[in-house]
Amino acid sequence: MASNFAARANQALMQSSPKWRLVVWLLLMLTASLWTLQLWQNGARVQSDILAMLPHLQQDKLTERALNQVEATLADQVYIALDAKDETTAIAAAKLLMQKLEADLVARGKQGALTDIRSADIQLGEALGQFYFPHRFKLLTAPQAEALASQNIESLIEAATAQLYNAFSYANSNLLAQDPLLLFPANLLALAPSSKVRASQGILLANQGDNVAAVVMAKGRESAFNPNAQLAQMMALTQGLDAVKQSYPDITVLKAGALFHALAATQTAKSEISILGLASLLGVIALVWLAFRSVMPLLLAIVTISSGLLLAVTFTLSVFGELHLLTLVFGTSLIGIAIDYSFHFYCERLSNTERSAKATVAYIFPTVTLAFITSALAYVGIGLAPFPGMQQVAIFCAAGLLGAYLTLILAYPLLAGSRLPAGSRPLALAGTYLACLTQLSKRFTTPLGMGMFALVILVWCLVGVTKLTVDDDIRHLQQSPASVTEPENQLRQLLSGGTDNQFLLVRAPSEEALLQQLERVSPMLDTAITNQELGNYVSLSRYLPSHQKQDTAYHLQGKIYQTQIDTVLTSLGLDENLKPELQAAYLAAKTEYITPAAFFTLGAGKQLAPLWLAPSEANSPVSNGALNDDGASAEHGAEHGADQGANYGADYGAIVLLGGIQQIDAIKARFAHDESVQLIDKVADISAVMGHYRLLTLKLLALALGIALLLFSLNFGFKKAAVVVAVPALAALLTLATLGLTGSPLSLFHALALILVFGIGIDYSLFFASAQNHGKAVMMAVFMSACSTLLAFGLLAFSQTQAIHYFGLTLSLGIGFTFLLSPLILTTTLALTTNQLLTTKKS
Repeated sequence: MASNFAARANQALMQSSPKWRLVVWLLLMLTASLWTLQLWQNGARVQSDILAMLPHLQQDKLTERALNQVEATLADQVYIALDAKDETTAIAAAKLLMQKLEADLVARGKQGALTDIRSADIQLGEALGQFYFPHRFKLLTAPQAEALASQNIESLIEAATAQLYNAFSYANSNLLAQDPLLLFPANLLALAPSSKVRASQGILLANQGDNVAAVVMAKGRESAFNPNAQLAQMMALTQGLDAVKQSYPDITVLKAGALFHALAATQTAKSEISILGLASLLGVIALVWLAFRSVMPLLLAIVTISSGLLLAVTFTLSVFGELHLLTLVFGTSLIGIAIDYSFHFYCERLSNTERSAKATVAYIFPTVTLAFITSALAYVGIGLAPFPGMQQVAIFCAAGLLGAYLTLILAYPLLAGSRLPAGSRPLALAGTYLACLTQLSKRFTTPLGMGMFALVILVWCLVGVTKLTVDDDIRHLQQSPASVTEPENQLRQLLSGGTDNQFLLVRAPSEEALLQQLERVSPMLDTAITNQELGNYVSLSRYLPSHQKQDTAYHLQGKIYQTQIDTVLTSLGLDENLKPELQAAYLAAKTEYITPAAFFTLGAGKQLAPLWLAPSEANSPVSNGALNDDGASAEHGAEHGADQGANYGADYGAIVLLGGIQQIDAIKARFAHDESVQLIDKVADISAVMGHYRLLTLKLLALALGIALLLFSLNFGFKKAAVVVAVPALAALLTLATLGLTGSPLSLFHALALILVFGIGIDYSLFFASAQNHGKAVMMAVFMSACSTLLAFGLLAFSQTQAIHYFGLTLSLGIGFTFLLSPLILTTTLALTTNQLLTTKKS
């Protein structure tokens, strides 16, 4: 059936005019060019965000919302630490940097790259005091609550007396008239978690050995993964830091934030695109020139690659609306594959110089078509991975192959009509190589030879595969250089360990239940800090006591204002006339509560609002703002707008940020049996998805081999089809064994590369299976194809991005093994045929 379809299609091509084919091709390329230009003008862009390549996790809506909230909150933050020998210099340098950044923001207005420039908020304590003071009767620290519960009011009187005689206390006549035991100041201080940082003159400071570091924070107006935004933000920072360096040359600068990782990734990708792409192109040009010694094959090779790249960009932008930089890095390998069709065309012309270009295209059409289909299907297999970036690679490369294939079918019959110089030498070398392989294959076709060959392959595969390990860590997708990670790690240590990617999601059916859950979780996290499993955490339980806890504090304070007020006033020497006012204030506070809705209207509350996930837009104070990365509190942050999300379900949720994680497994174990508390570890979850799809991809490869066997059996018969499929299958197995022997762990990127090994290897096998006249032209074409492919993917193996390195290394090994094994299809067939003829004659 397949052969009949190919024959009819080939006959239609032979009857069509080369001129009309060329016209169709030109119209197609012109249309693609105009459409691509239109897409760029309508907002298509180059994407450098590594997160855009990550697989989509299947999560419930509350978990998904929490992930989005944390990413939006912590993204685009920039942190600068100015390390000086003394506090005065550090403060002055920080103020100068903030002044320069604010001046840039004022000068540029809405075009300003960095906004929300800040350090410490000196008005925070006053704002919190004004908010909490009316609720003082419902606030107690743990020691205060314990003293009242045990009827030990004398200890509280002693503490208040000590504060009265302390020159640095908060005590004053107005406070004493409303809070005679001075309980409120301790509660206000308890809101600030323990931290290495402190504030002075509005600047956040941290000790760095004998030095002092001043920390300045800002937020990018646009995504740090936008290349244009990167340049603008870096320009503003560079100008500000240059001014600091000029005034304070001894200052050491530490930088942290997604901006610096994104900038490093963009620079690496651009560098690799230019270097790898140029090297592949020059390598292909050299191959064409050395083989054919003619300008026309060289020009057509460039035309073939260009048309392939044009359709690749057109299809990718049409489907995704953007083009990822890593897609372009992977796509440089397209140069080495798309040119294969040109190689096969010209090698066939060299083998039969009397055949016209049109007849040559018709001759190779069935095999090239089948090869294109199998290669395109291999790329479709890559597209099944849950990575938007890898799906782009699949579309990009499959469309690129389509462009090269259409160029061969439509443009070559007319454009490649000129005669070639004599190509006897390349063909002769290919013939010599095949003759050597034929002699070798005769030994393998004997029982002893086949046994020895099978034994060597079996031992190699068994030893290698048993040593093979797996590594699905998503962090290998992109690794920033030490120049980025080392300063960031130092700055994180300054800020009490910083905020990690992992966090807790606490959920409950009601607002009150959620607040109680948070109060239950906090002591468990305090224990984790004591056991050095965790550095710090940020939880709303510090700022929003539950109604239950407030009621408990209120009833305990009743012992002061209802039964012991006379004793308190007398012991402290206060006017007894304060008693009615204090009791009236106490009774009036009974129905007044600290509520999330009221707290999130504060400036400090808005900074913490992203940690609260209400079930609907109407009740949600959550905003898309920025939390602090120092793991401290609402001491500094950005203002946030109201959440615009839709209804996310009936559950309330709260995010507890974790910082300085040392033992993630121990923290998981603490909440393993608590259904209301979920440790969200996106890195681990995505890595698990990668492991799942790694296994699925290998199963897909096995399925593809089975389908190919059935398909090729229709054309070649079962025995020959089995040999054709065995070559890429054995090449894949040998590649896995070699990876095991070299200690390279198996990942999804290795598995995806094996899909391409199958797709490309099938091409080589098909051409040899269809070869005539001892296959010298096929041998030469496959040699050139393998060289160009090895050049492209071999260069990818030198990529600084580990995922690309794995991809390139696996393809280099796989294509190398396929090149060595595929000629055996022809030589083994010839050897077996010869043995059968000899056996027949003897009989």
